Amino acid sequence: MMNHSLLTEGLSIISACKKETNDIWQAHFGAAAIGSWFFAQNDAVDSNARPRIRLQAEKMVRSVAKNDVNRLGEKEAEPAVDSSQAEAAILNALERTIDGLHWVGHNVIYSAASVSAIRELGGWGTEQQIAGIIDLIGSFEKTIPGRSWIGFSASEVKRFAITPQDLFPSIRTPEHLSAFVLDELASFPVIYRAEAHHDLIGHLLTFSHALNILHDLGYSDFFERGLVPVLKLSKALRASRSIDSVETVKLVSPVDRLPLQPATRSGFLPTETEFWETDYGKTNWDFGHVFKFAHSFYDHLERAKSSNPSYIEAFRYIIAQ
Repeated sequence: MMNHSLLTEGLSIISACKKETNDIWQAHFGAAAIGSWFFAQNDAVDSNARPRIRLQAEKMVRSVAKNDVNRLGEKEAEPAVDSSQAEAAILNALERTIDGLHWVGHNVIYSAASVSAIRELGGWGTEQQIAGIIDLIGSFEKTIPGRSWIGFSASEVKRFAITPQDLFPSIRTPEHLSAFVLDELASFPVIYRAEAHHDLIGHLLTFSHALNILHDLGYSDFFERGLVPVLKLSKALRASRSIDSVETVKLVSPVDRLPLQPATRSGFLPTETEFWETDYGKTNWDFGHVFKFAHSFYDHLERAKSSNPSYIEAFRYIIAQ
């Protein structure tokens, strides 16, 4: 069992994100640090892989903290806010955006990571640190669904309505949601290496997983309210299952370019020691996704009680660097 430093450091990164960067994205690495800790506890992970996961996650944290790890914990000597009060404050901030799709669900992802880590630690954070998390979550209000899409613009995705014609299954429990997103993952005949494709599919895994975490923590109302935004993301992705031409498809993205390129296949899985022999720092840990996508995917497998080979094969194209 690893110590809790990745949880406390992850929370510190999330808390400091807005103050240090005036943006929402550095918190990716905090959520990834938290995800790495929980992922390494999964029974499916090889015992020899666990210390390698920790070492890479710690290296990622140091890179964000500019090699000043002590700065992350400098306020820990102050009294921590009561755990239940911290949770309530974070969820109160999420209340304002839970019903919509905002930046492919990062408002929910950051909230669930923070609350799960605080719960695991039995409390964390000064009033100022919790206020930093609240400020970050609140900043998602009135933001776009995401910036990169195949077949749609962000404004079109925002106007999506979920109707019976979409033929989505009834989702009432985390197990239902996990089975659904795994089926969606396996439905793509080709997964393209693009923010508008492999990255969005990965965030379908992490967004839905965040809702499951909130349900686990006793916030079933947030789980239920977050289902429509998840389905909107899925609806947008379904349009990219059949692409007639990778050179002329409608692509709305400031970073992706045509023609779309198929993702490569990872020869190893994150549960295997060999996967972590690669230094992912060379690719900035795919902005933390190397940990986050792994944590969410294997949690979905566990909930769905399935090791369907098609799920695992599709995931190889999501996790490949």
